[in-house]
Formats: sequence, structure tokens, C-alpha cells
Amino acid sequence: MENSENIDRMTTLSQVMETLSQRGIHREFRMNESCEMKFENSDKNYQPSDLTILKTYRFEGDSNPDDNAVLYVLKDTAGNIGMIIDSYGADSNYPGEKFDEFLRNIPVQESDEFNF
Repeated sequence: MENSENIDRMTTLSQVMETLSQRGIHREFRMNESCEMKFENSDKNYQPSDLTILKTYRFEGDSNPDDNAVLYVLKDTAGNIGMIIDSYGADSNYPGEKFDEFLRNIPVQESDEFNF
């Protein structure tokens, strides 16, 4: 029997991003060309220990593997909440191994607050 609780679950990247935006989460953490992780419109250079992953969403395209993406909701030590958006599989938004290594070193503390 299908779980009616999951019928209205969001299944697209744009739906999740819209809901996060409605909650005031619209800024991104991005790794620059120098492999420094920055919060949008900020000069602070983050280390993995400065961040916590609160939620991970994975999206898979129905017919095209290039449509695969992942969205991470993160919080920094100052309480700022933002996101990282990355395609995954063969084509990542961030070339090289530095980005993957950085992500693997961020502590994860899944939060039910972002279950939608």
C-alpha cells in the first residue's frame, strides 16, 4: 500500500529551491577557482569544519543522466543557512577533486526541519 504521507513530497530541484526561498534560504555556498568555499556576497573563506550539512536532496532526470543534481542545505558556525547545488555523475559544476574532498569532510547532522 502506498504511503499517503509521501504523495505530496517535492520531487524537483525547482520545487525544493522555491520552498527554501520561501523560508529565507536563497544564498549559496560556492567554491571559487582558487578552491576556496565562500558564502554568496561574503569574503569569508570556509573550512569543512565551519559548516554542517543539514539536508541532502538528490534529483535524477527521467531520461537524461545529465539532469542529475544534488542540493545540500548547510549551516555555518555563525548560524547562516545556505545551499550548495551541484550536478553529479560525469559532469560536476566543480571540476577536480578538491570540491568532492571538501564535501566529504563537512559534518552531517540531518535535520527534520527540511523534510518536505
